[in-house]
Amino acid sequence: MTIARLVLWRLLQAVPVLLLVAALAFALEMVAGDPVTASLGPDATAAQRAAAVAQLGLDDPLPLRYLRFVGAALRGDLGVSTRLARPVGGLIAERLPATVELAGVAFVLSLAIGIGGGAYAAVRRRARSTRLLLLASLFGVSLPTFLTGTLLILIFAATLRVLPSFGRGEVVALGGWTTGLLTGSGWAALVLPALTLAAFQSALLLRLVRDGMIVALDSEFVRFARARGLSHGVVLRHALANALTPVVAAAAVQLGTLVAFSVVTETVFQWPGLGQLLVESVATADEPVIAAYLMLVALLFVAINLAADLLCLAIDPRLRVAPAGGA
Repeated sequence: MTIARLVLWRLLQAVPVLLLVAALAFALEMVAGDPVTASLGPDATAAQRAAAVAQLGLDDPLPLRYLRFVGAALRGDLGVSTRLARPVGGLIAERLPATVELAGVAFVLSLAIGIGGGAYAAVRRRARSTRLLLLASLFGVSLPTFLTGTLLILIFAATLRVLPSFGRGEVVALGGWTTGLLTGSGWAALVLPALTLAAFQSALLLRLVRDGMIVALDSEFVRFARARGLSHGVVLRHALANALTPVVAAAAVQLGTLVAFSVVTETVFQWPGLGQLLVESVATADEPVIAAYLMLVALLFVAINLAADLLCLAIDPRLRVAPAGGA
């Protein structure tokens, strides 16, 4: 598939996905609670409730409210939080840097551990260290995220007292963006949640890289390369490149998962990101924030999958198909 056709196909796929996510967000409103009570409190009078219903547009038919939301989202208007009476776009902009920072560091950690550990386990298949590495990856895949985070807090924060157990530490504002990567306390606060978030993904990637490398190292082209006298390092680089295509696809999904499902990690460590914002919004039936979060996650997955497909085409030219009538 050519790059232009791939991009067009992904964009066409994004339309029904985003419409479905918007519909699911509105369906969630019926089970999340009463936004009028959440904004006014349980002691509001009937007149106050009626005025709030009219102001929020909750007395309109559901299909009309859905279409109004889609139109507003296309204009960049994500609505107003019923809990905080603030524009949702501003709330997301405030929390987004913390989540991107956490997910980015966790993703780099998972890639380093997964690819490095998987390649090592493939080359040293029978070594005792490889068996220990695979055992550790089994624990990483099996343990729930909240349990991993709790154990890390117990060891490094409560017992050894070398790392903080909650918060983001000191942050620096760079225009409209905030980061803790420029301060010591920011890095210290980032270590435990990043390790917690990377544990499952790194273990999964490690096993995937190991399996792909073993298949590549036992393939004919590697045997031919060795027969030609190529060095061991060159052979390993070729084998790793051959095994990276499925790893890229899996890593793309994991990156989206890190951002979308960082809710548990951010809750355990009280990390002020989008996941924490989602928990607070669900607890108070803040439907505009919930809907905006789901739409943002859907857009994120579409963009990441497109980038992964393009990267796979760049890594493995065999995936490219000449257009009809081409040479």
